[in-house]
Amino acid sequence: MEIKAARRGCPEKLYDTISAFSNQDQGGTLLFGLDESNDFAKVGVYDAQALQKKIMEYCLQMPPIVRPVMTVCDEDGKVFVSAEIPPIDVADRPCFKTSQGRLKGAYVRLGDADTPMTEYEVYSYEAFRKKYRDDIRPVEGVGMNMLDTDALEQYMEKARKDRPHLARVPEAQQYELMGITQGENITRAGLFMFGLFPQGYYPCLCITATRVPGTEIGMVDEFGHRFLDSKRIEGTIPEMLEATLEFVEKNMRMAMGLDPHTGRRVDDPEYPMEAVREAVLNALVHRDYSMHTEGMPIEVNMYEDRMEILNPGGLYGRLTVDKLGHAQPDTRNPALVRAMELLGATENRHSGIPTIRRAMEQRRLRPPVFINRYGGFKVVLYNDFDPPPMDFMAAEEEHPYGEDTPPYPAAPVAPVRKPAPPAVGDEKQLLEFCRTPRTRAEIVAYLNIASAAYALRRYLDPLLQSGAIRMTIPERPRCHSQRFVTVERW
Repeated sequence: MEIKAARRGCPEKLYDTISAFSNQDQGGTLLFGLDESNDFAKVGVYDAQALQKKIMEYCLQMPPIVRPVMTVCDEDGKVFVSAEIPPIDVADRPCFKTSQGRLKGAYVRLGDADTPMTEYEVYSYEAFRKKYRDDIRPVEGVGMNMLDTDALEQYMEKARKDRPHLARVPEAQQYELMGITQGENITRAGLFMFGLFPQGYYPCLCITATRVPGTEIGMVDEFGHRFLDSKRIEGTIPEMLEATLEFVEKNMRMAMGLDPHTGRRVDDPEYPMEAVREAVLNALVHRDYSMHTEGMPIEVNMYEDRMEILNPGGLYGRLTVDKLGHAQPDTRNPALVRAMELLGATENRHSGIPTIRRAMEQRRLRPPVFINRYGGFKVVLYNDFDPPPMDFMAAEEEHPYGEDTPPYPAAPVAPVRKPAPPAVGDEKQLLEFCRTPRTRAEIVAYLNIASAAYALRRYLDPLLQSGAIRMTIPERPRCHSQRFVTVERW
């Protein structure tokens, strides 16, 4: 809603607000007769009929023409006017001021401000309206010699088998019909499905994966590390999918328990891999591959409390967040979707979002969150652990476990996820493990705790102080060759 006084005349610059309201799914309402600068005092409008006429003049100069719904009411001798601005259909957006043109006269609503649309936002509407196919846009100067011919031929054989009519046309035309080529050049779909090195042509059309020690980018662990792991993942879409899943599995915390029926160890991963796979696959297949997003990689960021998968290009067409998984969406990259379906990587039955929701629910985790804004789409998967308290550690002059272990930083660090106090059985297991002299690194790996300093302080220190474990070189506690071994009587 936008509040205007209009006590002495029609406010100027209504074009921006009318455009912004028309370009959002909910529309918006202009309310005249309240003074926002005076605690929304009721001041009334100068002339209800003249004001309505002026509003209509604004609306008639917007392509497409805006048809507001006017309401007039009076209270205590003062007259108030509202103009409800309906949303314009997605296929007709953006709505803009004629004299300024589509690129400069189109606005979006951010908070209570009318903000000019970016060139990319304007392009997104244009691409949907004119059905641009960026996935089959040719890669200039790149031919079939840059594709994995064996993988491509296997794919085409399967396509011919599943589509008998395709086999009847000449081979060159088959490649074009399947979205692999356009004329003498291969398409983006061909390059990213079967290319020998797609990132040689588009370096940023990849995935950047990171494991962050805290809950926000920029936080550090006890040793000042901003990232616990970071990787730039390249290759074809199937290769990037598998490599990303490997990264996530490697960096997930794993709870261990026993199956009450079999007595065998059961690993309980931090996130259901079925949900992770669908989220990453959707990002790869449905991202925007236009020239406007060539410099934007997909991001997979793993935090202490959640994982975020962000892909360039918001929801396509008429699909909105509240309809995800409930309505058949428009497809941005049909050639890529078809290729992944033929390869068995996706069903192409719009089951990805329901699968993510179901997988999270079965694990009794918080429902996934889907965010569509600013030309990007984000999936947030929470691990639903209780958030740990902030733990700011002061620097220590010496570390009792050796000079090759960095001291704690004096600056605030990321919160450390503390495990529950160990059971007696856990201590006995650690004592048994140290029957053979162990290094600090071996003990930390055995405890399977992300924070090395915390693991040693929490589990090893008490055993050293009680005499259950001793140092092999007690006179040189900071020695690089230091080992820790269980005392015989224990």
